[in-house]
Amino acid sequence: MAGVELDRRAFLGLGLAALPALAGVRAPAGREPVALATADTEAHVVIVGLGRGKVQRRLATVEDPRSIESGPGGHVVVAHPAIGALSLLTMRPARVRRVLRGLGAPRYAAIAPDGRHAFVSDGARGELVVVDLRRGRIVAGVEVGAGARHLSLAPAGRTLWVALGSSAQAIAVVDVSDPLHPHVLRRVRPPFLAHDVTFSPSGRRVWVTAGRERRLAVLPAAGAGRAVVLGADAAPQHVSFGRGVAYVASGEGATVRVHDLADGRVRRAARVPYGSYNVQAGAGAVVTPSLTRGTLTILDRAGRVSRELEIARAAHDACLVR
Repeated sequence: MAGVELDRRAFLGLGLAALPALAGVRAPAGREPVALATADTEAHVVIVGLGRGKVQRRLATVEDPRSIESGPGGHVVVAHPAIGALSLLTMRPARVRRVLRGLGAPRYAAIAPDGRHAFVSDGARGELVVVDLRRGRIVAGVEVGAGARHLSLAPAGRTLWVALGSSAQAIAVVDVSDPLHPHVLRRVRPPFLAHDVTFSPSGRRVWVTAGRERRLAVLPAAGAGRAVVLGADAAPQHVSFGRGVAYVASGEGATVRVHDLADGRVRRAARVPYGSYNVQAGAGAVVTPSLTRGTLTILDRAGRVSRELEIARAAHDACLVR
């Protein structure tokens, strides 16, 4: 395939084809699965029903809601970097439960598998912050490096990778097995300046996208072995996983590519609105919000566009409620 730098044998050796199916989002019986998207310039979160493809509600927040992440127990974390705040939401019913202030510039969050803690990158202070979601308070933190931004927690919840910048020379690997005492294990030098980092469902590999190049890499999580590099659309890209596939969004390229986990090949490339940078998969769907157009595009598992909704003036990030 043109534009793909790939050793097929090396990729097959990663064992990605045997990954377990992603559980995705499971709504209670009779309840429509929903996507949540941040309306950056309008200080609210948009709740969209995936079944009917309609806006159900708009939940007011403090200003500058950028990133949003959901986890077990109905917990949702929204980061507001411009004002150094985090909003803790609950979905049963949907409401802002608490606003935590006094951070530098919180960027992105990952929620532990047990739903007890959230790990948040603070780019201004170069820290990883730990939030106790049940008590609604910050309980720990560790310095990881300037520009801490995109992060991903391994499925077992013991190791976290955080890219140190939007075009990062290094990625910090952090032991979070004891959330109250996180510590940096090592730093990884990616084969290019990195942007997004996402653990594969098996936890054995980490997909790393580029901040400035049309490439992405699959790295061994344990540190041994070499990276497998794939071609990609325009940088920066973001990654999410489905059943046997990786969805890679390019906001500048206005595409979502579907990569086969068996060999890395591109199964499909769908056109989406310009500015659709982030992507999330689950509940039998894939969603990508557009920062430029204010849309939320819903795709099916195969990567075909099902609906495109105008939801706000700008929509930076989206998640699916677990």
